[in-house]
Amino acid sequence: MRLSAILFVLAAGALTTVEAGANAQLTKSLHQPWWAAIAFGAITLVCLALAVLVAGAPFPGREILATPWWAWSGGVIAAVYAMSMLIFPERLGSAVFAGMTVTAAILASILLDHLGRVGFERHPAGLWRLVGAAVMVGGLALISIF
Repeated sequence: MRLSAILFVLAAGALTTVEAGANAQLTKSLHQPWWAAIAFGAITLVCLALAVLVAGAPFPGREILATPWWAWSGGVIAAVYAMSMLIFPERLGSAVFAGMTVTAAILASILLDHLGRVGFERHPAGLWRLVGAAVMVGGLALISIF
């Protein structure tokens, strides 16, 4: 994997904690999560539209018709995650919220890899992957308790 890709993904991951705090503050300032979610979505749309213009990305053609039905669920999933970021980090704390989302993502990814679902190649959930998942759950427990 290229170093630039690794650094980009690490920065994006680290920024999710900042994002959760910013979104929680937006919710507090606007007095409800629904308007904060709309603002969050609008800002995201503007940023992505600008990125498409800068990159010169062409509009998709007929390949859009061959897209599996479940691939369109990403927007709904993003809305669920955005709402969780708007409501729960302040209640749970940044470390617990981040720990829960990362641990849940790891557990789900191990299952999806094992089953080879949603476009991922099959990677069996061997002993060491399961040990890693247990360590994640244990780490989350420690973060939550202390």
